[in-house]
Amino acid sequence: MKALVLKRYGGIDSLAFADVPRPSIKPDEILVHVHAAGLNPIDYMIPKGSFKPILKFDLPATMGSDLAGVVVEVGSRVNRFKVGDAVFASVFDLGTGSLAEYAAVPERAAAHKPANLDFVQAASIPMVGLTSWQALNERAQLKPGQKVFIPAGSGGIGSFAIQLAKQLGAKVGTTTSTANVDLVRSLGADEVVDYKKQEFENTLSGYDAVLGTVRGDGLENALKIVKPGSSVVSLVGPPDAAFASARGMNFLMKFVFGLLSRKIIRLAQKRSARYSFLFVRPDGRQLGKIGEMLESSHIRPVIDKVFPFTSAKEGLAYLEQGRAKGKVVVQMV
Repeated sequence: MKALVLKRYGGIDSLAFADVPRPSIKPDEILVHVHAAGLNPIDYMIPKGSFKPILKFDLPATMGSDLAGVVVEVGSRVNRFKVGDAVFASVFDLGTGSLAEYAAVPERAAAHKPANLDFVQAASIPMVGLTSWQALNERAQLKPGQKVFIPAGSGGIGSFAIQLAKQLGAKVGTTTSTANVDLVRSLGADEVVDYKKQEFENTLSGYDAVLGTVRGDGLENALKIVKPGSSVVSLVGPPDAAFASARGMNFLMKFVFGLLSRKIIRLAQKRSARYSFLFVRPDGRQLGKIGEMLESSHIRPVIDKVFPFTSAKEGLAYLEQGRAKGKVVVQMV
């Protein structure tokens, strides 16, 4: 089968299409004929080697994290799916990839595709959906009436997280460019700051939670708008010692990550806030709950561009530019 493969670290240019064996599934896995694969920033960062200390790959490795497709084979211990089922899943950090004609997916990572979504729409959801769910539900434990700041509201994660936060009953503040103000308001944002005209830290205040999605000094500035007892959940780092412990890393890595996160933790403590770094994990049960929200149209996919499989590298390069409104998806079938 054809797959987009990383043979050596060095960026998007180091990716190449290759003929690789069709995956053999384990008893607890399903084999999925991939119809579409959603792209995420992690997919162009991995080839650069940015996550080598955290993610271990046996090169050559098939790239891609999100998929939607049809089950063509089930393992002997699988009971939630059958051949012919339409599914979607995140295979991030599971030792497999989605930018291929077929993918082996653990049963625990998959969910039935929402009936009202096509495969491209469904493939856009898993990583941003699970990240938002785990950050807002589990980590921040967002309650109705609370205020959450989700910067870069028109991006892939922001466009989903805003909608989920509204479903949880929260009030949402965000930042975006002038051209995307109407988009983020249509998604449910209550307070919108045009970052080309003003600084959000001079406009917003009294927030209960922050979802860190932007690299640079944005996270430190976000601490200026939170109130005591707030939760700051970062998706972009710095990783903390708790993250290293959760992944079973050695003492040296725990020490290094502790040093990297010391400044932001100290700044958060000065505001009586809690800081944590979140690394999304695949979870088919959570994805199923997200699928129910999509089927009831409480949340909708936001897709910027769709690239054919043969142009997957161009899709990654486009995503890396940082101007996508919503998600970028690769269509195989």
